[in-house]
Amino acid sequence: MKKITLSLFIAASTLFLSGCLVSSAISTAIMVSNDRRTAGEVVDDKGIEFSLFAWTGEEKILENTHLNFLVYNKEVLVTGEVPTRTIRDHVIKQVPTKDFKIKRVINEIRIAKSSGLLSRTKDSAITLKTKLAFQSQDVFNPLHIEMTTENRTIYLMGALTTREADKATKIASTIGGVKRVVKLFNYLKTIPAAEVARAKEKKAEAERKKKLESERVVMEAKKAELRRQIRALDPNSGTDF
Repeated sequence: MKKITLSLFIAASTLFLSGCLVSSAISTAIMVSNDRRTAGEVVDDKGIEFSLFAWTGEEKILENTHLNFLVYNKEVLVTGEVPTRTIRDHVIKQVPTKDFKIKRVINEIRIAKSSGLLSRTKDSAITLKTKLAFQSQDVFNPLHIEMTTENRTIYLMGALTTREADKATKIASTIGGVKRVVKLFNYLKTIPAAEVARAKEKKAEAERKKKLESERVVMEAKKAELRRQIRALDPNSGTDF
């Protein structure tokens, strides 16, 4: 009986993990397809983040620190708290050595006691509220922005036009609890041509569907009128029309 139970548990766990992997893969594919970075650039950035987080868990000097990394286009934002200036300098010196692809390190580390669970939870809430607010506008694609919040300061990264960046910054600055918004964008002169083409295709498809729906409504009205006329001419005749 125990063997059967264990087998069922393993099978269920395998299915669950497989489902998670599929869901994760689909989510990643959607994000990459909407990213202004190439798939290779996204993979490189995620690889850099993984290397840095792995490093912080291995180095003894970093045991009493709280560090976060956000990477966009091989530029690394380092946030969090460390107890001394010496440790902060050590971190900033070591980060570029962890992956040869790193182009720039942005130091936003505070010399302070590690933030507590309450502070980090509030930061997570600010990030969530900001991402939700980004959904309620049509100037930029929210998936074009990477963001994190540390000590009530929002950091924004991504490749945006000036208009898009200004809109994102304005929205972020209105979120309750935010002290500061830091823009770390790679500015684009224009929206990429491929995106413009996709937007036109999407608009054309939406207009086509709207037209078809309008025609359907008209035909349904005509159908109802013809049914009424048939019944008026011959009340006893049945019709499937």
